Amino acid sequence: MSTVRVVAAVIIRDQKYLLTQRREEASLPLYWEFPGGKVEHGESDTQALQREVLERVGAEIEVGRPVAFQHHDYGDQSVELVLYEANIVGGVVEPRRVRTVDWVRATEFDRYPFPPADETARAKAFPLGELPTTRGKKKKGKPQA
Repeated sequence: MSTVRVVAAVIIRDQKYLLTQRREEASLPLYWEFPGGKVEHGESDTQALQREVLERVGAEIEVGRPVAFQHHDYGDQSVELVLYEANIVGGVVEPRRVRTVDWVRATEFDRYPFPPADETARAKAFPLGELPTTRGKKKKGKPQA
């Protein structure tokens, strides 16, 4: 089984977090996640995260400290997911390589279906639905178009 390293940015603005929805043709389609993606060969986590966020939502970011790590087996591959604090330093947030974006309060995360690895990492970073710097509604259901 191959292992893929994935990095994602926890970006906050006005006490809301940036989430992206996967496109219909993506693996695990229509799930919500923090913006990010795969670390390519020869890239550092920071380089990969800056590249992926720019490609997916048009924002330039400064990457901070890691806030959660999760290993998850999806059957055909294994994923190592690391969530990093990040700040937008340039660009305009807009859906580019994602279906849509949304700014969401941490207490509303349970209304957005996350893929299994992301859900577990999110729960670690926000155990009570609180901001990670201060450390628990019905889900929207299965992802739909």
